[in-house]
Amino acid sequence: MTYCVGIMLRQGLIMVADTRTNAGIDNISTYRKLHVLADTKDSLVVAASAGNLSVTQLVLGMLNEGLPSRNPDEGPRKIEHMPSMFQAAQLVGEAVMAAAAQLKPALYNAGVASGISLLLGGRIGGGPLKLFLIYDAGNFIECQPDSPYFQIGACQYGKPILDRAMTHDSTIDEAVKVALLSFDSTIRSDKSVGLPFDVMVFRNDPKLPIIKKRIEPQDPYMRNLSDRWSTLLNEGRAAIPDPPFLKEDGGVVELKTAG
Repeated sequence: MTYCVGIMLRQGLIMVADTRTNAGIDNISTYRKLHVLADTKDSLVVAASAGNLSVTQLVLGMLNEGLPSRNPDEGPRKIEHMPSMFQAAQLVGEAVMAAAAQLKPALYNAGVASGISLLLGGRIGGGPLKLFLIYDAGNFIECQPDSPYFQIGACQYGKPILDRAMTHDSTIDEAVKVALLSFDSTIRSDKSVGLPFDVMVFRNDPKLPIIKKRIEPQDPYMRNLSDRWSTLLNEGRAAIPDPPFLKEDGGVVELKTAG
């Protein structure tokens, strides 16, 4: 399992991915899940991946080599050749379908889970930043202001803080902090997700530098964030009054049976 988050804000785009792969409790290793698909003067497109590692690697390999052109006189189709992020998402979806056709029958017969999902984000040709969630079937949806984030992988533990704290108008600084809190909640409850984390931050102004950061297990900010969050949660829990109904009738609750 893994955990990846993409957050689309008015100010820009944030993508975070863990690096843990898990093929059983005695086979845990580190593998980059945030991949650069195109990096040119005017464009940068990245993808975060979750799911079967062999299928994911085949998809990434196909995109790197380029998918066959529909015109025999043209070369392979690559992400860097796409005129828009929408068409880049279409190409990635096509690669997902091609990989599924090639690998999934054999994986199914072997009883191996073969599903994958991808977060595709970035900009092409100076166009606007975009974020897409690409499903296992190759179809996809685009992130919208009403729901400004996508998750893939082990989503359940990190979702509550995102739901409570994230809006399209959140600042980038706040969103990165909340994303890391979401990861901290996840790694506490799911051992198949773990550090290091890879972080990329795109600002709407294409002239501003793109931030790329790997957060290692001993990163001082991450350790401080985790410790302070635990303290604040416990303080908040203690500050909430106990349920008043527990003190009614001397604390004894009478259970009445039907009939």
